[in-house]
This record gives sequence, C-alpha cells and structure tokens, in this order.
Amino acid sequence: MENKYLNEAIIGNKKMIATYTAKGELQRVYFPSKDNRQYINYFHTGVKVNESDLIYLHDDINNIYKQYYDTDTNILNTEITNTYFNLKIVQTDYILIKQNILAKKYIFINEGKIDLDTEFYIHSELLSDTNNFVGCKIIDGGMMQYAHDFSFSTFAKGKDIIKHQINGSSNNIKRTDIYDKDYIGMSKDSSIAYKIGIIKPGEKQELQICVSIDENKNISDIEDEIERSKRIDFEKEYIDTKAYWRKYVKNHNGLKMKEADNSYEERIYEIYKRSILLFPLLTNPETGAIIASPEIDEGFTKCGRYAYCWPRDAVFITKAMDILNMNKEIERFYKVFCKKVQSKNGMFEQRFYTDGNLAPCWGYQIDETASVVYGVYEHYKYCKNEKFLKENLQMCEKAVDFLKRYINDILEETNKYHVSYDLWEMNEGKHLYSFASIYSAFDCMLRIYDILGNDVSDFEKNRLKEEKIYKSKKEIEKLQVEIKKYVNTNMYDKERNTYLRNTEDNKMDISILGAVTPFNMFKPKEKKVQNTVERINLSLRTYTGGYQRFENDHYMNGNPWPIATLWMTLYYLETGEKKKAKETFDFVVKTVGKHNFLGEQVDNETLKPNWVIGLGWSHAMFIIVLEKLYGNNIN
Repeated sequence: MENKYLNEAIIGNKKMIATYTAKGELQRVYFPSKDNRQYINYFHTGVKVNESDLIYLHDDINNIYKQYYDTDTNILNTEITNTYFNLKIVQTDYILIKQNILAKKYIFINEGKIDLDTEFYIHSELLSDTNNFVGCKIIDGGMMQYAHDFSFSTFAKGKDIIKHQINGSSNNIKRTDIYDKDYIGMSKDSSIAYKIGIIKPGEKQELQICVSIDENKNISDIEDEIERSKRIDFEKEYIDTKAYWRKYVKNHNGLKMKEADNSYEERIYEIYKRSILLFPLLTNPETGAIIASPEIDEGFTKCGRYAYCWPRDAVFITKAMDILNMNKEIERFYKVFCKKVQSKNGMFEQRFYTDGNLAPCWGYQIDETASVVYGVYEHYKYCKNEKFLKENLQMCEKAVDFLKRYINDILEETNKYHVSYDLWEMNEGKHLYSFASIYSAFDCMLRIYDILGNDVSDFEKNRLKEEKIYKSKKEIEKLQVEIKKYVNTNMYDKERNTYLRNTEDNKMDISILGAVTPFNMFKPKEKKVQNTVERINLSLRTYTGGYQRFENDHYMNGNPWPIATLWMTLYYLETGEKKKAKETFDFVVKTVGKHNFLGEQVDNETLKPNWVIGLGWSHAMFIIVLEKLYGNNIN
C-alpha cells in the first residue's frame, strides 16, 4: 500500500469515514466502523481535455488548489483550477447521514476562451490479499469492485460510462487509452470514464459520482441497492447533510461560545467547532468506543498505527465530550465498551478495536486501568447521576482491586505482575504518571463510595458487602499514603530538587505534571513541583514556544506536541499564572492545521501539524483547557 501519512481533511457519518489530502485526493474509506476496515489503495480521478493526456486532479503541474469545509459541517470542497486550459473543477465530498454513501459532486467551469471537450476518468485500486482477492464487474453507469465479503461500487447518477478497462489499466490510464472487451475480470485496479462533453467559455457542467460499500450481499441485492442509490435526490441530501452538521454544532456548543470579534478569538472558535465535528467521526455509535485518530500508517512504516481505542485516550476525550454535552456517547463508552473489554482480573489492556475486540498490543500500561475509574467519577461530576455510578460500580471495584494488587506487588517487591509501560508506550518500569493515575483512581473510588452512601440498600442490602467496602476504603487510604511515600522516596532527585518520571532515568517528562493535573496527587504550588516545572521549562520548551514530551524525544524528529503544551497551560491555570497560560495556549492556536485540526506534533520550522492530523487527544485537551480559560478572560 502507498504511504499516505497526512489526513488533511476528514468527513463521515456514524458508520463511515473518509480522509483526504489538501489536493482533494481520497486516501481512505473506512466502513462499517471507523477502525476496521479500509478498502482503497488509491482512488485517482482526472480529466482529458481536448487532445490532452490524463490531467490528474490531485497531481498536475498546472493545477492550483483551494480547499475548505462548508461552514460548521463535515462537507469538504476542493477547488482545482488547471491553469493550462483555464478549467476550474469544484469537487464537493460528503457522506450521507442516513445512508452509507460517499457523494462526490464535480462542477466543471470553463474560465477560458476556447471550447473544452472534456472526459472524466476514475482509476481505483482496492486493497487485495490472498484470502480476500479483489475482482471487478462493470455495471450500468460504473464499476463494482468486490471480494468475498464486500463490494465497493463506483457509479454516476444519470450517466453511462463511455469506456472501461479491468486488466492492465495502469499501463494505459495516463494516455486515456483504456479499452477492455471484458465486463468482468480478476484485477484489483480498474478504470472507467464518462463523457462530460463540450464546455463553452463561461459555461459549466456537473457530474455526480457515488461510492457505495456493501458487506455480505449477493450480486442481485447489490445491483438493486445501486439502482436505488441512483434515484437519490443528491441536492436534497446535500442540504440535509449541511443542516444536520450545523444543528449538531449548535446542540453541542457546551461552552455557549459565540462568533468572535477578532481574528485570534475567531481561530479559537473555529478549532472549538472543528473539535465538535471531529468527535462523532472518531466514535463507534454502538459501543461508544473512540479511536485515537483516523489511520495514517497501515503499513507500520513509522508507527504502530492509530485507529484503535486506547481506554486512556478515550477517557480524556469523554471528559471533553462532557463539556460539549455529548452525554449519551459518554455513557455508552463506559457502560458498553469498558464493561465489554475489561479483563476478568479487572485490568484494561493497551488498546482495542471499537467493537470491543482486543487490538494488536505490544505492552501493558497500568494507567489504562486507572484512567477508567478516574473517568467514571469525572463523568459523574458533570451528570450528577448516581444511577450511572451504580451501573459502573462493579467494574470500578474490579479495576481498583487489580490496582491494589499491582501496587502491593511493587511495594512488597514480589514481582508477580508484568512491568508497565509509561503513557508514551516507550519505557517499561515504574513511572510517576502511572502512580499518580492509580492514586487518583483510589481517590475516585473513595468518592464514589461516599456518594453512594453508607445505606446498605445501595449495596445489595448485604452486611458482608458493607464490611467489604469498609475494609476496602481503609486499604485504599493506606495505599494512597504509601504511593506518595514511594514517589517521594524513589522518584525525587535531591540534587536537582525535581521529581523524576521513573526510577530508571533522570530525563524531564511533561507527564510528571499529571501528578498535579488531572490526578491531584500534588498541589501545584508545592516547592518540589515548582522546581520540577522550572526544569521542564529549561529542558522541554522549544525555541518556538511549544513543549516536547520528554528530553531527547526522537519520535518523528522530536517536535513539540500540542498535548504537552496544553498540559503546561493547565498547570499554569492551576497556579493562577494567566499570562504564562495564555502564552502556551497561543502556541497551540497559532500552529493549528489548514482546517483547524490539531495534530499530534507541530513542525518547529513550518509551525504546522506534521504528524497525525485530527488527533482526538489533542482536541480533547484543547476543549478541557478552553473550559478553564473561558471564564478567565484570557484575551
């Protein structure tokens, strides 16, 4: 598969997402979930004008590009102007709300002085393997590429194809010389063409292309569905899709933000709205699970992939969702997904598919388990629903029991449990962030017990249960003291007067701040904490004003991360240092991507996202910070 690392734009509905380059090239289509599976290796479109060779829409020396979303929607527009022929093509992409169809509308405008005889070409290669070999069948108005358990159909509304090629299309497509006598063949890539006709100066023509994916259906059912799709009123669907997303933004404007008066506030407002529009594209509506980001590297060439649900990342995102009034999605995450994926021993593994199946993992992270307990209590703070706590009590107790055993294992040095990775998934050992997350999970468990009260009716009217809770609370309180003692003894450098990220090295790490926010193990103005923050500023703050994760971070060239920088913003808000909070927040605002997506990292030279554009955790931190800033008059 081609390496396609940057998803500049994302569209979707509840079951389907598609990603694009800044030049409008369709990179990925995921269906029927956001993480599994993806169908295309490439989906190239182009035009033949008069006697030219194929002019690829996404890649031609004479093309200039402009891309933008319809305001407050997940409808993407890409304007491609070929300066040689003065042909402007407006490509509009969106996924229907109630039907899993990718709509691609093309408007061809002749801005020149000569007639343009125009043809439109599609060359599509699907991902194919030995166990799911792809073939192609030509259908009325398009082509159906298919394997054993799916079909991927591309067709036009109201137009017939003028030519096609199934086998050997790659050899001929650039010359637009495609021809094939066969209507069916064994090829993973095939091409089709449509006649647009002569476009006179100042005139325009339109073409409506549809992409439909079906699973486990026989050929007649698929053909029936395609025929039904051709009868869709796409102008109405476009209007309905636009209205749906605009209403969605309005309904989830949890901070009641309004149109801004200046460009700085406008940028903040646009990132805020793009975050609202992004979260549903990352979420499985049936389980509530949330992927970290749309996939960027299926081939594992630079990373371990991103389109999975990490419980920890999802907990931060649900905290942002609480701010945005996405209550149903959050409750589904805890009551459906988390309950489904919890191991019998109470722990949560590293990452999962959004349907709850275990995803490929390479280690164990104790903070995944602790974060779920923390997240349950955090959601209660917003919803104030004791029923929600009761429904998740057993899950939390199982998780806390595992955390107790894990901490006792460390304190007693019995080495029964596998050593944990840190939250960056790069170092195994004993980590301050991990300890702080466990400390917080214990604190949240105590608070949950206090909220549900001492009335044994809340605990199955069982005296043994009441005694067990009393015993557990005492054990938790004791372990909290032991955790702080262990950290202060084993993760504090007396020579530099700073906390350490683990027991193995003395590198500064932004995650140390987790002990202050969100986990409240230490107070923000404790001298040891302030000394550590001083050291963080000396070692992790880059010349551009952003923060790296840790010293000598070489992953993707060790750039600053919005997450790390926003963590500093949160710390400064805890200490009341509003000027410093605004400085760190400003870095994130000014380095946002083209469509107001936040990335995982920011290139220090270009000050633009350079890896994982549309990272859910980055957007979650932005919303969490924004909630704290909104009432503090930072401007």
